[in-house]
Amino acid sequence: MMTEPDAATWPDEIFAALKAESIQQVAYVPDAGHARLIERCAAEASMETVSLTTEEEGVALLAGAWLGGARGVLLMQSSGVGNCINMFSLVRTCRFPLLMLVTMRGEAGEFNPWQVPMGGITPELLRLTEMDVRILDRADAAGPLAGAAARDAFSGGAAVAILISQSLVGIKTFDSAPRETKP
Repeated sequence: MMTEPDAATWPDEIFAALKAESIQQVAYVPDAGHARLIERCAAEASMETVSLTTEEEGVALLAGAWLGGARGVLLMQSSGVGNCINMFSLVRTCRFPLLMLVTMRGEAGEFNPWQVPMGGITPELLRLTEMDVRILDRADAAGPLAGAAARDAFSGGAAVAILISQSLVGIKTFDSAPRETKP
């Protein structure tokens, strides 16, 4: 179970690792799970953050960043992986590095049934695209795992995805107000 210190520190540990690995471009679709990491990256002068309309735009953006000599990372939620499947063929065919941080939905405790199908197949889908998939389920592993993933991606032209467990991100809930019923 997540503790308060874990909730506060794992995004900071990932940020420190990204900075140490000279990440300059941060592409993201707004996501509560990545909120602190996005805030940290946006406040960092050496990083350019780009809010995307859809996740697959990030794949193309980071291909261009790499061709221009910059390292980047794509932040998204697991539901966005499905939006990127076709664009992952670009990564596979051209063999450019891609580093992705994916906050998971659809795991144990998920309240939204629409998140469960994609959440359940995200690791397998990424592996089918020849992506190196790593699971982050302990806050104390966040920095070392992000640093190693970045080094592996950028030193060998690999595609690496870190799946951040819902146990770290937290389970989303929506309080439902009582509905007014008509007689």
